[in-house]
Amino acid sequence: MHRTRVKICCIASIAEAEMAIAAGADALGLVAEMPSGPGPIDDDTIAEIAAFAPPPLATFLLTSRTEADGIIDHANYCGTNTLQIVSHIKAREYPGIIKALPNVRRVQVIHVEDAGAVELIREYEPYVHAFLLDSGRPNAAVTELGGTGRTHDWNISTACVAATKKPVFLAGGLAPDNVSRAINQVKPFGLDLCSGVRSNQQLDATKLSAFMRAVATT
Repeated sequence: MHRTRVKICCIASIAEAEMAIAAGADALGLVAEMPSGPGPIDDDTIAEIAAFAPPPLATFLLTSRTEADGIIDHANYCGTNTLQIVSHIKAREYPGIIKALPNVRRVQVIHVEDAGAVELIREYEPYVHAFLLDSGRPNAAVTELGGTGRTHDWNISTACVAATKKPVFLAGGLAPDNVSRAINQVKPFGLDLCSGVRSNQQLDATKLSAFMRAVATT
């Protein structure tokens, strides 16, 4: 049976990393500078957590940079094993990233605002190892590139999963009380969450345990 992977995002310290690892997380999300949203930490802290994380744990650098040179520099500095590109960058930026970072996994975020998300899947598929479906609004007055705490239309997410052979993570408003429905409807490879396992902006061991239990029993 397929086991649904879990990525805990907005990890802010080694202590939070240890808590997520102990709960059974498969990946840690490390949020760099963003135009809005929760959880950004400085690049030195990202590098520290990435160096601490034991294999085979995946460490995701969430970068809002949009050009290949900047993305490459960011990844090299932080030293994570996975790159999560949160903007809908131009596809032409990818060949340079692939050449410069051959050993870093590439995850493209798709912000599910309408059915056009499926076309974005097809556009990026040749360049990435996986996708992450989120609820951002890149063209809003205040740009949102994740961490909204909102769900989106899971019917579109289901269509995105069907449109690609690459693994797909589902993000956006996930919590212990809706995660089983999300898994059963969308059938993602993995789940990604931040606010659903936090209280007062701190990782909450009780919520985290409840979420992991709900995933394991679905």
